[in-house]
Amino acid sequence: MKEVQRKAPMEVQRRGLMLVLSSPSGAGKTTISRALLEQDPNLTLSVSATTRPKRPGERDGVDYHFVAEAHFKEMVAAGDLLEHAVVFGNWYGTPREPVEQALEEGRDVLFDLDWQGTQQISSRMAKDLVRVFILPPSHEELERRLRTRALDPEEVVQERMAKASDEMSHWDAYDYIIVNREFDRSAAEVRAILTAERLRRERQIGLNEFVQSLHRGTRQAENT
Repeated sequence: MKEVQRKAPMEVQRRGLMLVLSSPSGAGKTTISRALLEQDPNLTLSVSATTRPKRPGERDGVDYHFVAEAHFKEMVAAGDLLEHAVVFGNWYGTPREPVEQALEEGRDVLFDLDWQGTQQISSRMAKDLVRVFILPPSHEELERRLRTRALDPEEVVQERMAKASDEMSHWDAYDYIIVNREFDRSAAEVRAILTAERLRRERQIGLNEFVQSLHRGTRQAENT
């Protein structure tokens, strides 16, 4: 009987993805993000560029990329940012190069963005983007969380509630919606989304060649 020479299976690589988590303040996005980063070594947090001054304890390149306003505007003009916005008089934006490098290397990047930032990235890299919106379980629970997280004046709480209402009005621009009733369950649901999105056919580089090699091996076995 003729011995069939078996080649080592072709390796299937994976292109990384961009996971955006958005939510109104108080819905639990930050807590879920921290859990994901602690539990998943292939997931890294996107580091934004900003023109605001560095605060005590912050590290350049870790907390933010701190740049002068003139340099930030040069980055905008050159198309070096995936998204950018002005917040309380300071510029913030996502540098394009480190994100694209991570995706090419098969690493996933986590983004903490509002609806406007998500829309900007969607217009540039929609195929790599996975958008998740986190909702509170109720209006009453959201207000309770906002009141108990800090001793803010009543007018600040009301401003945050109004902003939360505006942010939640854009829920239908996202791919997945999670109602954060219980933290462990919500974190598990985000991990399930991440696992499924990593297995999408279009993210697996070399998959066609791998399947073809399986077909060839099967035909060779049949002919022996």
